[in-house]
Amino acid sequence: MDFEGKIISREVSELLWESEKTVATAESCTGGRIAEAIIAVPGASKYFKGGIICYVNEVKENLLGVSHELLEEKTAVCEEVAIAMVLGACKALNTDYAVAATGIAGPSGGTKEIPVGTIWLACGSTERVITCKVEEDHGRDINLAIATNKAMQLLCDFLKQEFGVGER
Repeated sequence: MDFEGKIISREVSELLWESEKTVATAESCTGGRIAEAIIAVPGASKYFKGGIICYVNEVKENLLGVSHELLEEKTAVCEEVAIAMVLGACKALNTDYAVAATGIAGPSGGTKEIPVGTIWLACGSTERVITCKVEEDHGRDINLAIATNKAMQLLCDFLKQEFGVGER
């Protein structure tokens, strides 16, 4: 993990620790990297309950409750599925918050409509979810690193909004 990633992980840790709230992950293309970033800070067991790596649609449907119709209509790589993954992870793992990633890391698997490097990120609670789309292809390893860092930053920004941190 790079230095910036460690700073964001520490900030997320402090926000969750002080609020006594919990978080989970639902990861497809990132395959556990977001969970790894969360647990990089000692004491994460106080707020990180676990993660679901849902690399295939069957797992998204069966464990996270993502609609089969949604997956068929929009594919797994869309904003709606990322949101459904957050909601499903909060429910399945009984957490206050969750962060999710679904996309095409590469080097293959892309289409004209959804090219390699397209990754949807989402985080939030059962009441509110925010999203972010990553769209550039820098090769598989860099795509995954970018998605992981952006997911952690998205979570950090969401938590700051939730707790009114930095507001006057």
